[in-house]
Amino acid sequence: MTYFVYRKINSYSIGAVYISVRNYTIVHTMVGLSNTKANGTLSYHYWQRPGVIRLTKVYIFNVTNPDGFLNNNEKPKLVEVGPFVYREDMEKVNIKFYNNGTVSFQQNKILRYVPEWSSGNKEDKVVVPNIPLLTLATFTKDLPWILRTGLSVVLGSMDLKPFVSVTPEELVFGYDDILTKLAHKYFPRNKRPNEKMGLLLGRNGTLREISTIFTGHTSMEEFGLLNRVNGLDHLPYWKKPPCNSIKASEGSFFPPRDFTKSDIVHVYDKDLCRILPLKYRGDVSKFGVTAGLYTPSEDALETPEKNEDNKCYCLNVGSYCTPKGLQNINPCHFQAPVFLSYPHFLQADESLLDAVEGLKPDVDKHQTYFKIQHKLGVPLEGLVRVQMNLKISRVSNIKVVSKFPDIIFPIMWIEEGIEELSPPIKRWVYLATTFSDVAVPVFTYGCIFLGGSILVFIFVKAYKSILFADPRIERGKERLTKELRDIRRGSSFLVNGQPKLLILRDSYTLLNNINGDGATTEQEPSEPWPLKPT
Repeated sequence: MTYFVYRKINSYSIGAVYISVRNYTIVHTMVGLSNTKANGTLSYHYWQRPGVIRLTKVYIFNVTNPDGFLNNNEKPKLVEVGPFVYREDMEKVNIKFYNNGTVSFQQNKILRYVPEWSSGNKEDKVVVPNIPLLTLATFTKDLPWILRTGLSVVLGSMDLKPFVSVTPEELVFGYDDILTKLAHKYFPRNKRPNEKMGLLLGRNGTLREISTIFTGHTSMEEFGLLNRVNGLDHLPYWKKPPCNSIKASEGSFFPPRDFTKSDIVHVYDKDLCRILPLKYRGDVSKFGVTAGLYTPSEDALETPEKNEDNKCYCLNVGSYCTPKGLQNINPCHFQAPVFLSYPHFLQADESLLDAVEGLKPDVDKHQTYFKIQHKLGVPLEGLVRVQMNLKISRVSNIKVVSKFPDIIFPIMWIEEGIEELSPPIKRWVYLATTFSDVAVPVFTYGCIFLGGSILVFIFVKAYKSILFADPRIERGKERLTKELRDIRRGSSFLVNGQPKLLILRDSYTLLNNINGDGATTEQEPSEPWPLKPT
């Protein structure tokens, strides 16, 4: 019995301690399960059809001195126009789950113009470089002289101009252009551009790209990371790693920092045709929830001399490697000489900024950032800001563009992302983070108090069990209870088969000599009580 009592004590002790210590891990596990992208979970619906207002803001650089730039060697004077704001209704479609803990999908996006949030009229005219013409001229730079001369005659007969006047809506979603139509008609299918010239034309509707990501079922350290892009485990635009790596988030979820303990996360930027490293800068607060602020690493767009990881973005040995602040994206944009940068050449080489007038880089306005909740890996706020530039090479044999110097010419920049979550998602995030941070200690100390109370109760019970565990007392307990009343006033007992009237003192003497089978043992007659001498 004593062994059984101590075994109970040990069992309850271990259980109480385990509950009180383990509950924090239980909360983390619950968070992890709620995060995994299993069909039917809250995070699945948030991921599949985000209940957030996602905006795309377009800022266009209007060229105010095209003639002075071409004829008087003036720097191009740029005036930023916008923003022209589009609400992005986004949904993931063609979703397929796989047994290896991944899911594939395509993005379906519809951009709708929001005039009340925009500045300016989308039907106003802006002057921008003629992108198809200047792209064609750049392609012909290395052609034989006779071919360039013939092309110059053809282009001259088409009455093409190096600058065009279009509306912001046309520049973004397409305008008719003869060169673009010809390219669409005669280029190979896999290199064929759209029928119209529009910088964001491919963003409306179901996108061609098929992404496959990890759901988090196998490991939370891979939660939200890309597994495949169009069936490939690498980017085909670049020849070797790390440039062709896809080990990054697609932007909806990130591996929780509470699991990875990493200060660097990577996001796949389709516009940049690469993954972008984001560095943890410290904690910030968003609607009462603590999140980590992440911005691009300082060397993300550095030259290969200062960041050797960027060397593989130089396509061939001896080919053009971009100056600081530029990313070559022509391999994934029909070989067009398009280069991306941060808006207003933020953190770019000074020569790029000196070549134009009107740009004013500002970190607060132009830097990409994410605010990611550590425990959930959910972006509470995030804006991606990139600028589209055209690399123009001087081609003296083509008269229509012969006055264009070598220049990186800014066209426009866009900002897309979310600044606010919907109320239901805010509540979910708050309950899973801030509320649980309060609930966990309360639950912990509650379990400790409960466990302590159980231990005290068990020790008291065990002490009593050990104290009253004498076998004679146990076997005589019922008889003692039954006869106690008669014993106190004197009773008749059978002693050695003979009835005997017992006084109170002899009754207790008898009880102390009850043997195991309920009989009494013989004792010498007790001496009479000594009389007090008179």
